[in-house]
Amino acid sequence: MTIISLPKPTVTLQSSYTQIYSGDTVTVRCEIHGGERAQWTYEWRGGQKNIHETSSVYTINRVTESDSGGYSCRGTRGSSWTEWSDSTSLRVIIPSKPTVTLQPSWTQIYSGETVTVRCEIQGREGAQWTYEWRPAKLNTPPTSNAYRIITVTESDSGLYSCRGRRDYLLTYWSKVPGLTVSSKPKAELRADRTAVPVGGSVTLTCSVNPSSSSSSSGWKYYWYRDGKSYQPVTNGQISVSEGGRYSCRGGRGEPVYYTEDSESVWIDTTMSNRPVVTLHPNWSEIYRGETITVRCEIHGGDTEWDYEWETNSIRKPPNQNEYRIIYASSSNSGNYLCKGRMKSSQNKTTEWSDSVTLTVSDNEPRPVLTVSPSWLSPGASVTLNCEVEHPSAGWSFYWYKAVPDLKTFNYKSYSYELLPDGSGTAQDSYIIHGQTHTAGYVCRAGRGDPEYHTDHSRPKFVWSADVHSAASLTVSPDRVQHFTSDSVSLTCEGNFTEWRVRKFSEDGRLSDCRRMTGSTCNIYTSKSDTGVYWCESGSGEFSSAVNITVQNDDDVPILVSPVHPVTEGASVNLSCSLKTQKILSNVFFYHNDKLIQNDPRGELKISAVSKSDEGFYKCQYSGRESAQSWMSVKVTVSGADSSSSPVWLMVGLVCGVSLIIILLLLLCRCRQSKYSCFTRSIQSESHSPGSSTNHGVNQNETHVYGSLQHGTADVYESVTQVTNRNDSCFTRSIQSESHSPGSSTNHGVNLNETHVYGSLQHGTADVYESVTQVKNNRNGTVYVLEITEQLEMKLGFDLMKLISCDMFLQSCK
Repeated sequence: MTIISLPKPTVTLQSSYTQIYSGDTVTVRCEIHGGERAQWTYEWRGGQKNIHETSSVYTINRVTESDSGGYSCRGTRGSSWTEWSDSTSLRVIIPSKPTVTLQPSWTQIYSGETVTVRCEIQGREGAQWTYEWRPAKLNTPPTSNAYRIITVTESDSGLYSCRGRRDYLLTYWSKVPGLTVSSKPKAELRADRTAVPVGGSVTLTCSVNPSSSSSSSGWKYYWYRDGKSYQPVTNGQISVSEGGRYSCRGGRGEPVYYTEDSESVWIDTTMSNRPVVTLHPNWSEIYRGETITVRCEIHGGDTEWDYEWETNSIRKPPNQNEYRIIYASSSNSGNYLCKGRMKSSQNKTTEWSDSVTLTVSDNEPRPVLTVSPSWLSPGASVTLNCEVEHPSAGWSFYWYKAVPDLKTFNYKSYSYELLPDGSGTAQDSYIIHGQTHTAGYVCRAGRGDPEYHTDHSRPKFVWSADVHSAASLTVSPDRVQHFTSDSVSLTCEGNFTEWRVRKFSEDGRLSDCRRMTGSTCNIYTSKSDTGVYWCESGSGEFSSAVNITVQNDDDVPILVSPVHPVTEGASVNLSCSLKTQKILSNVFFYHNDKLIQNDPRGELKISAVSKSDEGFYKCQYSGRESAQSWMSVKVTVSGADSSSSPVWLMVGLVCGVSLIIILLLLLCRCRQSKYSCFTRSIQSESHSPGSSTNHGVNQNETHVYGSLQHGTADVYESVTQVTNRNDSCFTRSIQSESHSPGSSTNHGVNLNETHVYGSLQHGTADVYESVTQVKNNRNGTVYVLEITEQLEMKLGFDLMKLISCDMFLQSCK
């Protein structure tokens, strides 16, 4: 009989999962290799309970912690038994999940701190666990529940988790907490103000990484003033009432871990002095290029100060009490404020001054000149007014005559000549007397030290219609009103080779004639050609001016009137014309808006023009009115203009001497006459030194005394009245008295005398003559004629009188 040994069974676990958790279904299978065809009965052992299963498969539907353990089996057939299989472990993972905590419990840890990472399994505190840790980068993974890092570094940053193991039991892996390790922090110090106000305090706040609210946990703060410990540990905020240099740092943990020291904050102690910022000069607006001084003034005491400035301008002032801007620009614009710091105690300062605004404009100011009147009239003065943007801001004014400059490279078209006493006037107006011809003027303003000047104003003009010999303007056709599309020629006349014709249009623009042929400007008229025209020569002369009006409606008439002033006493014809009809009837004429004539001939004729005829004229035809035009009347008085000339004065004196000789001859003839008449006596008296002459005057008679002094000779004019029963005449006597040194002449005057005045008016000059009646003991009644002005005019008049008197004397013989 052959005896065969029975095979050894094996136990396998079958499950749907690689890890078996409490509640899973697990199948334990016993397999006997080589005896698959035999009928075996199985016996099981394992776990923490008795197993009554006899088949080769043992199924645990809901595995529990008590099912964990080693499982083995054997088979029996008849009376034979196999040996027991090797034990196969069933590990059941219980549902407990460990928790990883950081001690200290800060999510952000700084390099150098000590950190403990701890694994805690809730509800299993009494069990003996072995711990597993991740990450695997740990060189010697600990098996205890605490992982202590003595000096943490940035390389220790990462995710940490753990689980527990006990016999055949395993816990879940814990949730993964993160550990962030940052470089050593620096404390940050903030102050709610930089200076302790008078009687107040400043609040200082110290923090560590204030951007993270949770990172401030556990910090305590250490304070320092001027490098020395200042106050005990606080929660991060203190109030200080004295100035100094403050800093802080934070600390936490055991042993204490310190941050880097904060930046220092300088806290000043405010004194009661308050500075004032001033601008010199104090103008509301400064222009580019001007000089301005910004000054910080601290009043009270003899304290020496260092100065600080704050400004929002691009350019910052130096730390001095005065900031002088030599050439201002818009980059200097801004608000300026200052404070002072005591030189002897740098933490003692004043308050900040109030802010002062400096505004610098890059726009160069240009004054505006106005001229009044625009058109000259005889005897009128011309007033210039210069206006700048800020008229009260310290401006002085400069006044110039504009001299035409025909050089092509002179873009201004004029050179400027300073007017008499026209430099730096305080008044913004300037009066010109005696202007008779067309002229141009400009002005500019200046201020400050050194003086800043504006640009010159645009030239403005005063126009004269009077034609003068130096330069004149003629218009062809000879009228001031024209229709559109008329061909009009403006010709400059005078002893010059270079000319230009200028126009001042209704909208205030100044322009040159576009079509010049030699000295003639040719215009093919349009409405835009309305304006004032005049000539300017290459030698700087202005001609008379003409105000030309262009009518752009062919159905509206124009007034045909002279271009230049009409001489008083001359005749003038005014007419009304249409473009398609030159001669009109039933025309109404108006003078200064007053109807003066309804002439069926269509013409207004003034046979002898007087000054009262001057003014605006217009005509009306078929209910339509022409534009109005000014007709000027020129008043002429012979010899008047020569009165102010020294040459004519000398001529007058020569004539006077000649008349003296004539009068002497007439006097002699008059004395020989047997008849009474009015004679003119010439009495010459020579006084030796110390002599005295007295001319008695009747208290009841009137007198006028006039004198003309030339060198050392006094010339007196007197009229002597000689009474004749039948006839009378007046003769002029000129009494010449030559006074030697020491002589004196007294002319007694009656206090009750009356004056007789005669006047001669020429232009704007009045000449007054007064006659005083003086009684002479021997020669009878004497009339003294006083010459106050214009000697040469009166001498001519006197000559006519003498001729008349001479004829009378002839009849007296």
